[in-house]
Amino acid sequence: MFFVASKIFGFLTTPSNVIALVCVIGVLLLLTRWRACGRGVTALGVALLVIGGFSPLGNLLFLPLTERFPAWQQTQQAPTGIIVLGGAIYPDLSEARKMPELNGAAERMTAGVELAQRYPNAKFVFTGGNASLFDRRLSEATYAGKFFEGLGIPKDRIILEDRSRTTFENALFSKELLKPKPGDYWLVVTSAYHMPRAIGSFRAAGFDVHAYPVDWRTRGWRDAWTPFESISDGLHRLDMAVHEWIGLAGYRVAGRSSAFFPAP
Repeated sequence: MFFVASKIFGFLTTPSNVIALVCVIGVLLLLTRWRACGRGVTALGVALLVIGGFSPLGNLLFLPLTERFPAWQQTQQAPTGIIVLGGAIYPDLSEARKMPELNGAAERMTAGVELAQRYPNAKFVFTGGNASLFDRRLSEATYAGKFFEGLGIPKDRIILEDRSRTTFENALFSKELLKPKPGDYWLVVTSAYHMPRAIGSFRAAGFDVHAYPVDWRTRGWRDAWTPFESISDGLHRLDMAVHEWIGLAGYRVAGRSSAFFPAP
């Protein structure tokens, strides 16, 4: 129930969807006797489109997420294992093309391979099922295994968790599968903007892990006031940031995170 509700709520609160809805309502009102109201609503929709698409608003919301956990610094202790979170693979496209199809979060996968090669004795884990609301037959884990094998990771070393649909399930099912022991040193690899929610989920599940953020998307705080060159880029960044902040709040309310905004 939580999964379905989160998907529906996420769709309804995505800024680009909200802006599109405002514009549609405005245009429809222009066709009725409430034309004056329609002009105001349409103008509001256009203003939101311009502000959300061109202004640095998306980055202003995005940067607190990406800068929360600093880049991992190598320690004298080699990791017990490396956990790569799903979210970088299109299961349906991969099935159609019969090869792993990666999205903009591909650095999760490549960074995982780099760590696996650097620490050959560490356990290597991928956690990710299918987060689709409608078609859950295909699993990210299936194609993640093929991707890692193609880059030289032995098949018998790769541990695949293919049931999880959410970040909290990533943490919960990984703990069930790996049975971590006190003193273990586990690294979690995911996008920097997603790391606060990931760490909060693992802590809530009772799994002590260390953050290995990748896929930063910005140059840092100097991008806080940089406008976007295209509306589509600005809206995409805004959508990602709002989705993550809402996810943090929802996870905290549902008890799936150790804090609203987890810190190192």
